Amino acid sequence: MAGGFAGGTAGAGRAEFYEGKITGYFILACIVGSFGGSLFGYDLGVSSGVTSMDDFLKKFFPDVYARKHAHLHETDYCKYDNQLLTLFTSSLYFAGLVSTFGASYVTKRRGRRASIMVGAASFFLGGAVNAAAMNVAMLIVGRVLLGAGIGFGNQAVPLYLSEIAPYRIRGAVNQLFQLTTCLGILVADIINYFTDRLHPWGWRLSLGLAMGPATAIFVGALFLPETPNSLVERGMLDEARTRAGEGEGDDQGGR
Repeated sequence: MAGGFAGGTAGAGRAEFYEGKITGYFILACIVGSFGGSLFGYDLGVSSGVTSMDDFLKKFFPDVYARKHAHLHETDYCKYDNQLLTLFTSSLYFAGLVSTFGASYVTKRRGRRASIMVGAASFFLGGAVNAAAMNVAMLIVGRVLLGAGIGFGNQAVPLYLSEIAPYRIRGAVNQLFQLTTCLGILVADIINYFTDRLHPWGWRLSLGLAMGPATAIFVGALFLPETPNSLVERGMLDEARTRAGEGEGDDQGGR
C-alpha cells in the first residue's frame, strides 16, 4: 500500500505536464473528426432523398416509379416495397457492419490514422461509383464501398478524438462526432431539395458530393500524427512519449 501511495504522489507531480492544452494539432484533429461524422450523416440523408427522386427511380427502379405514381394515396411502404431497392439501401449498413471487423484490426495494428485514411478512400470511391452508376450493380458496389468507409470511419474517428482530446473537454469533443452526423443529415436534405429540380442528373450530384468530405478527411489525415495511445499499443514507447508532450501541449515533452 505504501508503494502505491508513493507512486501516486510521483504521478501527481508529473501529471501537471499532461493536463492538456488546445494545440494546432488538436484543432486540426477536430476538423478532420467533424468531417468523419458528416460522412455518416450525409449518406443517411442523401440516400433517403435520392430513392424518392423520379429520375433515379425511372432509370433503375421503373416498377417502383410506376407504383409511386399509380397509387398516390397509399403509404410509402406500399410504394417502395421492392426487394432490389431495399438491397440498394441496406447493402451499405451490412457492409459497414462487416467492415468493422477489419477496421478494428487495422486500427489496432496500423493505427487510428491509417484506419481513418482507409475509410476516407473507400468512401470516396463509393461516391464516385454511385455518381457514375449506369446500372443497379454499380449502385450496389458503390453502396458497399460507402459502407466500408463508414465502418472504418465510425471505428477510428471517435477513438482518435477521444485519445487526443484534453481530459477536461473530452466529453464535448466526443459529442462533436454526433453533432456533425446530425448536421450531415441536414446538409444532405437541403442538397436533395435543390438537386431534385435538376433533371435528369440531379441524383448523380447528390451522390457524388459525398466525395467532398471524404477528400477533406483523407487530406487532413495526411497531416495528423498518430495518437500516443496507439503508439504505446504498437510498442513505440519513445515516440509515444514525445507525441504525448506535443499533442497535450507539454513544453517538456522529453521528460
